[in-house]
Amino acid sequence: MTHRKTTLGLLLGGALALSAGSALAQKGETVKIAWIDALTGLTAATGQNQLKGFQFMAERFNKSNPAGVKFEIVSFDNKLSPQETVNALQAAIDQGIRYVAQGTGTGPATAIIDFLNKYNERNPGKEVLFLNYAAVDPSLTNEKCSFWHFRLDADTSMKMEALTTFMKEQKDIKNVYLINQNYAHGHQVVKYAKENLGNKRPDVKIVGEDLTPLAQTRDFAPYIAKIKASGADTVVTGNWSSDLTLLVKAANDAGLTAKFYTYYASVSGTPTAMGANAAGRVYQVGVMPFESAAGRKLMDEYKAKFNDDFYTAQIYNAYALLGAAIAKAKSTAPIKVAAAMEGLEVPGLSGNITMRKTDHQLQQAVYISRWEKAGAKPLDYSVENTGYNFKTIKTFEPYVASTPTSCQMKRPAGL
Repeated sequence: MTHRKTTLGLLLGGALALSAGSALAQKGETVKIAWIDALTGLTAATGQNQLKGFQFMAERFNKSNPAGVKFEIVSFDNKLSPQETVNALQAAIDQGIRYVAQGTGTGPATAIIDFLNKYNERNPGKEVLFLNYAAVDPSLTNEKCSFWHFRLDADTSMKMEALTTFMKEQKDIKNVYLINQNYAHGHQVVKYAKENLGNKRPDVKIVGEDLTPLAQTRDFAPYIAKIKASGADTVVTGNWSSDLTLLVKAANDAGLTAKFYTYYASVSGTPTAMGANAAGRVYQVGVMPFESAAGRKLMDEYKAKFNDDFYTAQIYNAYALLGAAIAKAKSTAPIKVAAAMEGLEVPGLSGNITMRKTDHQLQQAVYISRWEKAGAKPLDYSVENTGYNFKTIKTFEPYVASTPTSCQMKRPAGL
């Protein structure tokens, strides 16, 4: 009997050791990431750029990352639909994929968080981790915060904090028009713009505001006519992809001379629409350090390979954090990697970035850039081959744009 117990104990111990070993990150192990975003519809150009960015950075990090793993991207088209997102996520899980990346739209991001909260609780040992690279609704790291969700971009409130800190000093701003997309992010831009401008520049008037259907409007001429009639000298917009490209085109066609303060002027298609007419008038707040040596190197390599522009620092951040967290955890198991990523600090494209443990919101520098004619090096980069680029005119260190969180994180037992 004793012999049988000993033998059984040895067998169980060996099985446990093998089980634990299988979760350890081994050099050359492949880590698949399900990329789920829109590849069709009006935002297709943005999706194609982001997918290429993830594939491009996978190739770079596969050559060197602290965990010695290999990253592989498996793409899914969610058509910008939350339901299609859930379908794609389930398909990815059925394929054994344990990591998911998404960024276009708060609706799909929320659907992923809600799904994984339930799925991971019901499937211990098969958990899935969500890398959110661009869905910026503050609620995702506040009341909807999740242990399984990590945001790699600065959220809407953080960007508005930086943007209005800059706008505070621009004395030519007197009359502001707010035009945004009619969904969570657009509503938040309006909310935080009013609050921050009210506190920092109470003399500024909000002379009009509009909310337009997400990725559905093809002609913004009527909205531009309203902006011109309002006497606005400044437009603040969180619009992205076709909703910003077509807005800028309509503004140029109508001869609108107001300055634009944007979140996403560098996103595919918009720079071409801006062209020479927007030089010196369009500003962007974001986390991409266009003029850093590391950032410029990536931009040049990406341009040479795709004749397209790399403008999403969050993609770099995803791999930098994931590789470091896998190495720290000595495991590719998402629950261990998530725990290792909390509080993790790694080098970004310009200075260190830190994943805040309390809410999984990345803390990083935020930049204000202005659309200007390309000049001598290092300002010679030509965005979308227009002869113009984004010149950084103000850098805010992480603590300046950081905003508090109300997150009450529910962590798995033992963490």
